[in-house]
Amino acid sequence: MGRHVQPTKRGRPREFSEPEALEAAMRVFWEKGYEGTSLDDLTQAMKINRSSLYSTFADKETLFRKVMERYSAGPMSYLFEALRRPRARDVIESLLRGTVHFLADPAHPRGCLSLQGGLACGSGNEDVKKAMIEWRAQGLLHLQKRFQRAHAEGDLPEDVNPKDLARLVMIVMNGLAVQSVSGATSAEISRAVDLALRSLPI
Repeated sequence: MGRHVQPTKRGRPREFSEPEALEAAMRVFWEKGYEGTSLDDLTQAMKINRSSLYSTFADKETLFRKVMERYSAGPMSYLFEALRRPRARDVIESLLRGTVHFLADPAHPRGCLSLQGGLACGSGNEDVKKAMIEWRAQGLLHLQKRFQRAHAEGDLPEDVNPKDLARLVMIVMNGLAVQSVSGATSAEISRAVDLALRSLPI
């Protein structure tokens, strides 16, 4: 009897995990910023070719927007958790302490993707720059609404403007990120947070 020959299996495109690819892309954008990141950087980190990148994510800008969604739901999720704290001061302390922990986490690049990703965008990338501005504005708005609720509940002094307080907190958080990238240690920025909390009008 002749030996049975197994039919040859047809090759098929290599599959990849979209969440893992987005995670890899997030790290690249985080480290290099949007403008400093090339398609070669992305395909190498994501372990896919350009064809797969285009077919799955359309283009670099769309990929970046998906990365920002993942960034919000992942590394930055502590922001939304802080907004659920019962008192306005608890919200602020949770945000600032959470930022210190976030910046000190060795599992991801230093600094903040929302700042490093879009601040350096020049001509030709106005849509990305605008998207980043809107993304940060949404964060400010969420915080402002939380403080407006606190104001209505009597949890803020009458002379404290919710929008001004929200902007102050965002300024401190952004400043911590800049200081971290500039070499400030976790202990140093933690002490800065201690001072900021003692200076609060609430």
